[in-house]
Amino acid sequence: MGAFIVDTSNSPYARLRPVSISNVKVNDDFWLPRLNTLARVTLPRMYNLLEETGRVDNFRRVSGDFKGGFRGLLFNDSDVYKWIEATAWLLTYMHSDELAKMLNDVVDAVSKAQLPDGYINTYFYDRLSNRYRYLRQSHELYCAGHLIQAAIACRRGGACPRLYDTAVKLANHIVDNFNDHGIVAVDGHPEVEMALVELYRESGDVRYLNEAVFQVNTRGRGTLRGFGMPNAWDFDDEYFIDHKPIKELNEVPIAHAVRFLYLMSGTTDVFMETGDKGLWDALNRLWVDLTETRMYITGGVGSRHEGESIGERYELPNDRAYSETCAAVANIMWNYRMLLATGEAKYADVMELALYNAALAGVSLDGREFFYVNPLASRGYHRRMPWFEVACCPPNIARLLASLPGYIYSLSSDGLWVHLYVSSSVRARLGNNVVELIVKTSYPWDGEVNMVVNPSHSDEFTLYLRIPGWSRGAKLMINGGDYEHELTPSTYVGVRRSWSYGDEVTLRIPMNVDLMSSHQHVLANTSRVAIRRGPLIYCIEQTDNPGVDVYNIALKTTCRLEARFNSELLGGVVIIEGDAYELGTQGRLYEPINDVKLAIRPIKFKAIPYYAWANREPGPMTVWVPLMDYYDKVVKNQLSLR
Repeated sequence: MGAFIVDTSNSPYARLRPVSISNVKVNDDFWLPRLNTLARVTLPRMYNLLEETGRVDNFRRVSGDFKGGFRGLLFNDSDVYKWIEATAWLLTYMHSDELAKMLNDVVDAVSKAQLPDGYINTYFYDRLSNRYRYLRQSHELYCAGHLIQAAIACRRGGACPRLYDTAVKLANHIVDNFNDHGIVAVDGHPEVEMALVELYRESGDVRYLNEAVFQVNTRGRGTLRGFGMPNAWDFDDEYFIDHKPIKELNEVPIAHAVRFLYLMSGTTDVFMETGDKGLWDALNRLWVDLTETRMYITGGVGSRHEGESIGERYELPNDRAYSETCAAVANIMWNYRMLLATGEAKYADVMELALYNAALAGVSLDGREFFYVNPLASRGYHRRMPWFEVACCPPNIARLLASLPGYIYSLSSDGLWVHLYVSSSVRARLGNNVVELIVKTSYPWDGEVNMVVNPSHSDEFTLYLRIPGWSRGAKLMINGGDYEHELTPSTYVGVRRSWSYGDEVTLRIPMNVDLMSSHQHVLANTSRVAIRRGPLIYCIEQTDNPGVDVYNIALKTTCRLEARFNSELLGGVVIIEGDAYELGTQGRLYEPINDVKLAIRPIKFKAIPYYAWANREPGPMTVWVPLMDYYDKVVKNQLSLR
């Protein structure tokens, strides 16, 4: 048994198998401090907030260990489950007596709240006659899915395995109630699909896979119309992805972003076990539509505040971007599963993009505050918060970070795969050999990755290294000699040879500073550019550019841009500095283009990684900046701005 975040070890339609978190040791200057902060600050504080807001007491009141009423919203149980999952994964590779005690206390409270028939939901404990009547809004199976995932993490990590029995009883209850002869409906918020497939993988009980298939195939048949809660918020069937079966979806629906991405993750899990071609074809269509027409440059998803929804194609506003932190986490989860299914680097590219940008922005550098919404432009009023009434995002980013070691490597029948470049070591079994790989790098600041391969005995196998889609001119050396084959961006280079203990591999990926443009239909970015270096998207924040409104900063395509590491800034970051222009128009709101007078002056500017914004004093921020070349062409009346 291994501590796998997604266990495709025996999945017949998955190309890759996972590596146990317990076999990966992260010692990275970028990620290890974040994992330490998660252990020492974020998870303990989050536990206290779960207690202070009554979320844990909601379980204790069911068992009679707390006297009082239910507190909070009907889906609050899921926040507790996500915290359990995060803590269980972290304790797999980090020792903490404090967290272990907290985890045991919470697991005790949860387990004791289960009813004899397996049902567990603290909101509906007082409303049992209404359980499963309001599936459109009730989140009952959504909460159940998070409990099952938390229990599997506890069992695989060994931190608190007794929760697994609670999860099995709950899953059996779901199987007994949701079927062609019982409740023919789905939950308004997908999540349980992933959990049921993972429970099948853990237990070998095919009933859980069959239930996941039932959930996926029932979705889109309008079954939720008869399960609405009186006088509750509501949206149309498309919002719930219940307007059309998954196999018939030709484009991404105008749906709740997290619901859609969780459903895609669960559907990918179902495919890896069943090989359903109709599902696979739909997954590929929807992935292309999402990543090529509806995803932010940060890897964020969700352009509308209304319904926390994905918008139309190319509807990607910046200051009104919703880009929920949970959606970034879900985007990583989906792309990781697509990667396991195929071994194709394009999925790892999106996984990396969302991880370093949209997701990582969701937590402050000190681990104490969180973003729910992640705009790409702000006048300075948008700030992280310690907690939310709807608190799904804080424990979600926590469980992602806690499980990070499980995303770095994979295995196939012929070799070891490296998806993310993180200073770390991994031990993995390949046939009758045990292979250790030691990785040293300063990624994402530097593109040089040094690796040492240590098999227990000399053996032939393949080392698969991802060549990022953003890269140009990557070079590979083995034991000091050049690798003669071309390295193509957004692919894996498979180096097959007889490896011996101490063999050295060096991958050098130039990290150029690129000015990025967007499709012409993204109206918010017309004649604008964004800055990218390596996997990181950059932004311009007011505090680094005093004396000028960052909304007035413009760049030329010929501007000199330099990257420089500043160890004293924001925990140590590479900043982008260079020449720019400050714009100042003189005239009315609207006027003929030939009458416009544009005042300009040369300035110096500084940009920081997007994930690090809003960690200092408030002020405006923007990712997309005006392109001076456009104004040079169309505005003839240019004056000096003083």
